[in-house]
Amino acid sequence: MTSLGTIENPIRIAIIGSGPSGFYAADALLKNKQDLVVEVDMFERLLTPFGLVRGGVAPDHQKIKNVTRVYDRTAVHDNFRFFGNVEFGTDITHTDIEDHYHQVIYTVGAQADKQLGIPGEDLAGSHAATEFVAWYNGHPDYHDLTFDLSHETAIVIGNGNVAMDVARILASRREELGKTDIADYALEALSHSKVRRIVMLGRRGIAQAAFTNPQLKEFGELEDAQVVVSERDAILDELSRNYLNKAAEKNVNMLQQYCQSERDPNKTIEIVMRFLVSPVKFDGGDKVEKVEIVFNELYLNEHGMLRPRATEQFEIFDAGIVFRSIGYRGVPLPDVPFYEELGIIPNNEGRVTETMNSDDYVVGEYVAGWIKRGPSGIIGTNKPDSVETVKHMLADVVNKKTLTPSNTSRESVENLLKERGVRFIRYADWQKIDQAEVSAGEKAGRPRIKITEPSDMFKLLDEATL
Repeated sequence: MTSLGTIENPIRIAIIGSGPSGFYAADALLKNKQDLVVEVDMFERLLTPFGLVRGGVAPDHQKIKNVTRVYDRTAVHDNFRFFGNVEFGTDITHTDIEDHYHQVIYTVGAQADKQLGIPGEDLAGSHAATEFVAWYNGHPDYHDLTFDLSHETAIVIGNGNVAMDVARILASRREELGKTDIADYALEALSHSKVRRIVMLGRRGIAQAAFTNPQLKEFGELEDAQVVVSERDAILDELSRNYLNKAAEKNVNMLQQYCQSERDPNKTIEIVMRFLVSPVKFDGGDKVEKVEIVFNELYLNEHGMLRPRATEQFEIFDAGIVFRSIGYRGVPLPDVPFYEELGIIPNNEGRVTETMNSDDYVVGEYVAGWIKRGPSGIIGTNKPDSVETVKHMLADVVNKKTLTPSNTSRESVENLLKERGVRFIRYADWQKIDQAEVSAGEKAGRPRIKITEPSDMFKLLDEATL
């Protein structure tokens, strides 16, 4: 048989997931320096590609979304195919992958939120920030959700960049949001919001906050909102002072400036930033009405790392809605190893392993992105992460450590999906949806107006073929 990686016998690779790590992996595979011939099929559960770039990046951060132009260039490669509206484990199974591909790489991200594990967490009005973010970004799984914004006070638990996005969107006026690609239904709901006080709770001090300085700076640029930081929260404790890096120092300086700034009587919304506090209980009848917090203090653990611990000082205040933003975690895939404690697929530099910290590799299976390393880094962090995985994939091809599929014809996968009645979306179909959204946005002076209903997307595609 002809060697694997030639025109006569190309390496067939399946990528499960179409977020940044998936596209970076596809690009590295198709442009490999070994001159191996690779055919890549990317499978996505949704009709639209790009993962969190479309469904997670805040609508007022359009520059970040421009990275999709890079992915467009990958998608036009002759040896690349996109299969949208195809769910792994249902429409195409693990066995199907083994039968049709030499290798598979999972790039499904971290789709679930972490739990606080406190009383009242499941009360109505207590929401995962991931749900709110997906809702205002027009994710089809979440567009039917409703959020009661009739309360004056909203609580955002956490102070990472996602928490900052949630607070900023809550504090933005319709005029500000109306310039973005926020989902129309979210724009309408938020324009009637009664929220005037957004309280952010961070369990560590001002020097350990997880947000970036540009995110913090954006708070000060909001038209109708001002940042409130108390003297207690602006204090830099002695331990933090000894472990201060440049990035943290910029945040501390800005927070202290917010603390010293005079209140603007013309602004009607406050973003209150609290530090060294943790929620311990949500109270209410059938919905959240009060939040109890405990004050924390910092200490050095046995590894010399600063960590918060609870004191015996508590505070209770009224709140009508809570957004929990303490991190993402991955979810298991059918017939794929999973490490529950960290919410990732166990792996060694991208090679999937049966268990964590082992060399018991699963032949032909790989992972990249958040499902590989956990929810850390920014979009660009996924590129070197994916390149690392691809390096091992190609090395395994050279060493003949691949799956041995029984049917490697490109047509066989399409035929399989058609036989199962799966209406898959090609990249050209997505480009028609994209063009329609952008065109509608141009007429309204917006980047795009998102189509959020899958049925409307199919209708658009059907009309385009008439």
